[in-house]
Amino acid sequence: MIWMVTLVLVAILFIRAHRNTFDLMKKNVSVAIRPSERVEDTENWMPLRILHLSDLHMENLSVPAEQIVKDYEGQPIDLIAVTGDLLDRHRNIPRAVAYVETVMKLKPVLGTFVVFGNHDYVLRPNKLAQLKSELERIGCRVLCNQSVTLNHHGQTLHVIGVDDYATRRSNLAKSYQGVTDDGVRLVLTHDPNVVLTMKDYDYDYLLSGHFHGGQIHWPKPYHLVKMGRLPRMNMVKGLHQYDNRAFYISEGLGQTGLNIRLRSRPEITLHTLTTQTALQHAPDTSQQLPQTEAAPTFAME
Repeated sequence: MIWMVTLVLVAILFIRAHRNTFDLMKKNVSVAIRPSERVEDTENWMPLRILHLSDLHMENLSVPAEQIVKDYEGQPIDLIAVTGDLLDRHRNIPRAVAYVETVMKLKPVLGTFVVFGNHDYVLRPNKLAQLKSELERIGCRVLCNQSVTLNHHGQTLHVIGVDDYATRRSNLAKSYQGVTDDGVRLVLTHDPNVVLTMKDYDYDYLLSGHFHGGQIHWPKPYHLVKMGRLPRMNMVKGLHQYDNRAFYISEGLGQTGLNIRLRSRPEITLHTLTTQTALQHAPDTSQQLPQTEAAPTFAME
């Protein structure tokens, strides 16, 4: 009798956890550009709106791309950022490319930028090259330790793609090659642990993913401890700062392993890089930078 009750409870828990993968969180995050030698007149900075997707994991993805387009249609978007782990298996390359292409219907002014994650590097080199070429075919800029300099309303914006830190492919010197001493620096990467090594590489904002917010966050995601120093520092999701610089860890859209989430939800985030004055008048629904380097509500508390 007891085993039957246990089996029923496990089944109910599994069904609930699977349903969570359809429950998309749409977040808004506002971060002020900090004054620096590179950006002296921050109050004249025009807001930069970045739609951030991470960890699509096409094998276990419950959120349709069409839903994202419907949710954000008509909203001004300057840039779409995809921060890695699009898939695990090469047979899903067409699905991953089609998913990104659908989201690109939102027509970001400055384009769509992609970096790869550790799961993408499970692909054989020829299949990874196929993924990269197909993404470029639809108009994405795939950055592998590379940067692109853009003109954002007459102001200089450097988009810096740092390759995956977890698989030891990140090369900061190469990523910053050609980045000038003026303008705003936006870093895209998969594994946020790289921020711990960036003391000599300045940036204004960094977007990442990798941890899935724990995904199975019950009772707590102790399994993340093996994924670098940040989880042990209580930084596994959301907005943080390190060395007085802001970075963001997305909970991701898809799931790895089982298609379930417990105390975690798939996430898509609209980030706004803005002025300090505008940030002070941001709506309450907009997440803002915590004053400490680890927000106490995060996973390992």
